Order: sequence, then structure tokens, then C-alpha cells
Amino acid sequence: MFLKKGLFMLAKIKSVAIVGLECEEVEVEVNVARGMPKFILVGLPNKAVEESRDRVKLAVRNSGAYFPGGRITVNLAPADLKKEGPHYDLAIAAGVLKASGQVDFDEKKCLFVGELSLDGRLRAVNGVLPIVSYAKEKKFQKVFLPQGNLKEADLVSGIEICPLETIFDFIDNRGRWEIYRTRGFVVEDKVEAGGDNLSLIKGQEFAKRALEIAAAGGHNLLMNGPPGSGKTLLAKALPSILPSLITEEILEVSKIYSVSGLLSEKEPLIKERPFRSPHHTSSAVALVGGGQWPKPGEVSLSHRGVLFLDELPEFPRQVLEVLRQPIENGEIAIARAQGTITYPARFTLVASMNPCPCGYLTDPARECTCTPVQVANYQKKISGPFLDRIDLQVEVARVKYEKLTSKEESESSEVVRKRVEMARKIQSDRFRTNSKVRTNAEMGLEEIKQYCGVGKEGQELLKSAVTQMILSARAYHRVLKVARTI
Repeated sequence: MFLKKGLFMLAKIKSVAIVGLECEEVEVEVNVARGMPKFILVGLPNKAVEESRDRVKLAVRNSGAYFPGGRITVNLAPADLKKEGPHYDLAIAAGVLKASGQVDFDEKKCLFVGELSLDGRLRAVNGVLPIVSYAKEKKFQKVFLPQGNLKEADLVSGIEICPLETIFDFIDNRGRWEIYRTRGFVVEDKVEAGGDNLSLIKGQEFAKRALEIAAAGGHNLLMNGPPGSGKTLLAKALPSILPSLITEEILEVSKIYSVSGLLSEKEPLIKERPFRSPHHTSSAVALVGGGQWPKPGEVSLSHRGVLFLDELPEFPRQVLEVLRQPIENGEIAIARAQGTITYPARFTLVASMNPCPCGYLTDPARECTCTPVQVANYQKKISGPFLDRIDLQVEVARVKYEKLTSKEESESSEVVRKRVEMARKIQSDRFRTNSKVRTNAEMGLEEIKQYCGVGKEGQELLKSAVTQMILSARAYHRVLKVARTI
């Protein structure tokens, strides 16, 4: 809308706020009036948004355009929604130019995102993939954004993009902007899996079998063994046997990396399943996300992939405890004063640990130097509720010399991957009427009751195991889910 009443002029420009991975429309109201020169910005902006006043003023002037004097008031509505990040610069500049009569366009059908530099150039911003997806959903005709974000915007098909190198491109064309019609993306070739090939790992057939079960059903896995037994190598081989991401998953994962600013400008698409391995000194915020400017953490960056925690007891206990929610629910909810932000976090957890501080408690070749108290304290670093959420726990023994030097070929990742893909296909058919469940590990109580029936002999075995091992109800249900995968 463009109004001209007496001594003021008003323009209303559309932009967006990113909340988690979702977008909410923000209306940038720019009022230019006579009076003492002043630039006021209201509407719950954070520091980066407040600083846009100086960036916009200098960018417009340095582009050769007229920046109006007098009193300029910018309101970012709705006022109760926190505005974060520098991507409102272009919308504010467009509002100033529209209100001062230097450009003319139908602002109801256009969406603006972009950061301005002082010389008027536009810098690429984070989160363009979910922003353009939102623009398509809300039927905006055009999206104005930096040239550097064009490839990312092109991943969403069927919407008109106006890529701008500078704010001068927006002013000079006067409604005749270069328009690019997005094509979307198609994964034409099968993406080669990352990770080490299983055939390169000598021995450890039992652990390899556990890896295959974990990959097939999306189950969490804990490997316990002495140093040098191959736990880390086995974990790094897991991505090589996981099935390729489907189109929907590629878009999900790419949106997370877009918001995090981790997409490559040359190839703004995540085609491989993520493998994240945070250091044990990582904070809780680094692991689950949040912070002053909320961003996804490691649990979300490993969505639809693998989160590997090496030397599990070395992580602070309070850091491990925050993982319980995403492991259980497949998402992480971060509560803030302005509301709750939710990020997806459906990952396969793989962890490794030594049995004791020195590492050799279960090693027949070396003597353990730890006292019983040291061993107990070390193992207590991992809480029972956390261990209860791990489906598979296996011991990884030291590989003997004969196995290390054997020329016998073991199964390659390609062979195992075919079996995993077959198992995933069975699960896909099983849960085709349930959009929330894709693997056996994701089953809830209703799905367990429907798909995990146990015969009389099986019930007797389960009763014996639950009684002797004192298994919780959660552990009982996880046994059923793993059994369904096997």
C-alpha cells in the first residue's frame, strides 16, 4: 500500500522472520514525514536489526539514490515477534525508496530479504531455502534477494526470483527487473555413500552385524571396548551402509543447513546423510541448539543421519541428559521468553566408550590398573535413563594379529547396503499409511502393538530376560523394536 496524506508518506513491504525452520510474515511499515531528521526502528528488533538503520541510509546514498530527510519511522509488525538477523535490510530500503516515490511496485505480491553493505551491494543471507518455500506456499509472485542466494532459491520450483547484485539494480530498473523462474532440484544420479568401506575393517563380525541392524532399523548403538579395538572406525563406516536420502529428506536436511549458514554457495544441497562427531568438550547449546541468536545444534545437523559421540563418559553428564528429549521424540524444543523454537532431530545415535578409565578392564591381553571404585564412578557418568534409550549395546574386543593380517575378504559396504535398503523398503511398505513413522526405531506403543506380536515361546524368553536383567518398560519395548528389525 502507498498512501500520501498531507505531510507524510507510507509504504508497507513484506519480509519474513525465521522461527526454527518455519517462517512468519513480517510487514515492514516505513513512514516518511517532515520534521527533524530522525530514523526510528520499532517492532522488537534485536541488535543486528537496529544496526540496519545506518546500513540502509549509507547504502541508498552510496548507490546514487536520494535518502529522504525528516522523520523516518520503521515498524516491524507484528510487534510481539522477535526480529533477528540482518536480512530485513533490503525490505527497509525498499520501503524507504517506495515511500519517497523513487520506485513503484505492488508490494502485496513481493517478498524482500537481503543484507546491505555500505556501498549498496547485497550480501547473501542464511535461511533462503525455507524463506522461498514459504513464499511459494503463500503465493507471493516475486522474491527479491541477493544474487549470492540464487542457487539456493532455485531449489524450490515454480516461483519468480529477482536476484540483485546491488540496491542500485533495484532502483535503476524501475519495475523492469531481471526475473528468474526457479526450476527446483532433481537428484538424477544415485549419490555415492560416504564413510569408510566395511571391507577395510578386519574382524569385528559381531560389531558389523550390530551396525547393519542399527542401519536397517534406525536403532541407537553403543560400542564398549578397549582402546584400539576399532570402535571409531566402525562408527565412521556406518554412513557407507545407510540408504540414500529421498527427495523429501534432502529438502529437510538442506533447510536445517540453510538456517545454520552451512550450505555451500556452489552446491547448496545436502545429498548425503550427515555424519556429525562433536568433541566431548561441546556445550549443551552446541549439542542441542539455541543461544542468543537461536541456531540448530549438532542433534539437528545430524537429522536423518548419524550423531557419533566418541568417548561417551567424557561428555559432561548434564550435556548428555539434554539428549534424552531428541532421542525419544525426534525433535528438540528450545524454550525462550518469546516462545518455543522446535528443530527436527531424527538421527541415529552411535556412541563408543572404554569399560574403565584405563580402558583395559575387558582386555584379556592387558591388566586393568583401575580400582573397583574408579570403574564404578566412571560407568556412573552415564545415567540409567540415558542408557535406557540406546537400543543396541555391544562389546568390541581387540582384534587378534591373525585377523589383522588375514587376506580373507569380508563383505563390502555395497553388499551390506543392499540388505539395509531391502529392510528399509519393507518398513516403508509397513508404515505407508503413517507419515510420522519411517523406521522400526520410530515406532510408538500403538505401532509396537500392531506390528510386534510375540508368540508363546517368545513371551517366556522375554519374561525371563526382563526378570533377570531388571529391564524397564522402555527397554522392553526397544527389545521388541530391534527384534522386528532382525
